[in-house]
Amino acid sequence: MAISLDDLAADSSFTQNVKGQVTFLPEPERADRWTPVVSVDDHIVEPPGAFVDRFPAKYADDAPRVATLDDGSETWLYAGHSLPNVGFNAVAGRPVSEYSFDPTRFADMRRGAWDIETRIVDMDLNGVYASLCFPSFLPGFCGQRFQQLTDDPDLALAAVRAWNDWNIEEWSGACPDRMIPCQLTYFLDPEVGAAEVYRNAERGYKAISFSEAPHSLGFPSLHSGHWDPIMAACEETDTVVCLHVGSSGTSPATSPDAPSDTVGVLFFGYAMFAAVDWLYSKIPVRFPNIKIALSEGGLGWVAGLLDRLEHVRKYDSMYGTWNDVELSPADTLRRNFWFCAIDDPSAFDHRHYIGLENLMVESDYPHADSTWPNTQELLRKQLAGIPADEVARICWANASDLFRHPIPDSVIADPNSF
Repeated sequence: MAISLDDLAADSSFTQNVKGQVTFLPEPERADRWTPVVSVDDHIVEPPGAFVDRFPAKYADDAPRVATLDDGSETWLYAGHSLPNVGFNAVAGRPVSEYSFDPTRFADMRRGAWDIETRIVDMDLNGVYASLCFPSFLPGFCGQRFQQLTDDPDLALAAVRAWNDWNIEEWSGACPDRMIPCQLTYFLDPEVGAAEVYRNAERGYKAISFSEAPHSLGFPSLHSGHWDPIMAACEETDTVVCLHVGSSGTSPATSPDAPSDTVGVLFFGYAMFAAVDWLYSKIPVRFPNIKIALSEGGLGWVAGLLDRLEHVRKYDSMYGTWNDVELSPADTLRRNFWFCAIDDPSAFDHRHYIGLENLMVESDYPHADSTWPNTQELLRKQLAGIPADEVARICWANASDLFRHPIPDSVIADPNSF
């Protein structure tokens, strides 16, 4: 069973927060750096001017812009739709008791949520050297909202291109040593989407945010072959396919009357479902050099899934799906997939079974799951007793290799040097 994230956002009873209350916690001290850290899952709240002068004149009036409503709240307007900033997308620095889906003003966020210069300051406070950022509510995690709120595919393409232009010019491009560029996908035509991958690779993009389950968005499934042009472009350009939990527009759920905690507990579930769906779509078989990263999905389920893959392999001749593939499903998962830890202490015991080279970490700033400003402290505790060379692999080296983002020798030698 799954629940729409838009339905969750509209559920005023999802949290017990005091509506309208805004409290900023005391400014944290700069974390002592135990290790360099590359966070492969953080988020952007687009600043108000992100789309100014980035749309063709024909669509200038439809470009996303921020408007202040009569009650003083702020919302984005796009293609005739009102899209408020959702509170869960920018709660870093505020008490947990105030987390909610309520719309939030820019003034009610830490400035680092939407301002690149202040973001770098907050990364420094947290001891994160480099970051890969996904969008949040406005475009959707993979850009789907820009494309599904209009019947005009050219407007949709203009919106995706405008976001990608802004990111490479004013966000990732403003701090290329600290930011790993991740683009939105154009879904409405896979040939055009593939052309965008090639164009963006030439501009320095290292990753693309794709949907974990495009069929849940009303697009063709992974098993249809429909997405092969985009997958081929990603393989050829070494563009990492990032699958963020929730990029299907849904989250796993249990019974309709279960408490909201169950959604929070099961949020990782779609990462496991996505791994199986992508694996058995045989995209990693048709494109053996493709790289797939599962963001905010955690690690705890991976070892169990590998066990189950080995068990089901005994029935290959019954199912027939994998009969013509030499490499086993489990080893294909290890070859083509990377996994991301946010708060998974027990999972590190299985690091060698999963594959040490497949593990990465995240801070999820400024979202509700964020470990900011305590990422360094958390990793120090959870990786205690693990050899230093393995800590390096998990905390920065795997991500540096995967996303082709070098870490300076000075930072490796002394993580407190930046």
